Amino acid sequence: MSGTSVIDVSRPAIRRRTLSRSLRGGLKGGEYTWAVAFVVPYIAVFLTFVAYPVVYGLWMGSEASLYRELFADPIYQSTVVNTILYLALGVNVKMFLALLLSGFFMRPGWWMKALLLIFVLPWAVPQISTFISIHWMLNGEWGFLNNVLYALFHVEGPSWLNDRWSALGAVIVSHIWKWTPFWTLILLAGRMAIPLEISDSAKVDGATGIRGFVHITFPLLANLYLICTLLSTIFLLGDFNAVNFVSGGGPANQGHVLATLGIRNAFEIAQPRLGVAAVMSALPLVIPLVIVLMRKLRTSEVQI
Repeated sequence: MSGTSVIDVSRPAIRRRTLSRSLRGGLKGGEYTWAVAFVVPYIAVFLTFVAYPVVYGLWMGSEASLYRELFADPIYQSTVVNTILYLALGVNVKMFLALLLSGFFMRPGWWMKALLLIFVLPWAVPQISTFISIHWMLNGEWGFLNNVLYALFHVEGPSWLNDRWSALGAVIVSHIWKWTPFWTLILLAGRMAIPLEISDSAKVDGATGIRGFVHITFPLLANLYLICTLLSTIFLLGDFNAVNFVSGGGPANQGHVLATLGIRNAFEIAQPRLGVAAVMSALPLVIPLVIVLMRKLRTSEVQI
């Protein structure tokens, strides 16, 4: 009995020593102290700027009455439609163009490198100034586009931003124009990582042109293309700048997406809980996308 009691008493101490060893890893003395000194600031920043805002936002948008009010709002209903169209066209058209253009920029020559440098400029320019410029270009009275139409064809251009669908189309085109160069560079890097032996063997077998792209290039880029598409969708769901600075969510609040509607509810009509609820309503789409992305990154390599 006494032997058993001694063993039982010593077990917590053994567990504490085991836990201490697992936390320290192979570090001893001053190394462990320095490791703690470097890790603690990162943990503090993570808890302050990531964990706390997420938990606080979930708490603010946790009431069921908020979502009943939100779903009954006709502005929210049109916003959901806008968001779906924004995602469907903005992501797929952009990624498809990036895939095609990445093949175009694979051509050799100094002039192709110069053209690529010019092509990247829209992405390199700050977003806000770019979208504000586009907003004024589309002004119905004195905008650049309508002035060009009148000067060349003597046609009075429409008020582009005073119609829901043309305003949404302007936002989608602006987003595609802004971000296509970035994803083109990503896919271009993927194409350049394909071993030359594979391309040469495919050419010997007659897989050139479209056949080579369908049977060789795209299968090797498919995993990278999927991951880029998932990332682009997640980024676009939270995109605020394009809609806010090109159309302002207009006309008459009919051009909002979920990100801008949340800001509008929180600040313009002073209902922060309703604004958080509008943003949180995108979680049923965001969470599966993140899960699929994490599984894709964990279970398979990006084969290029």
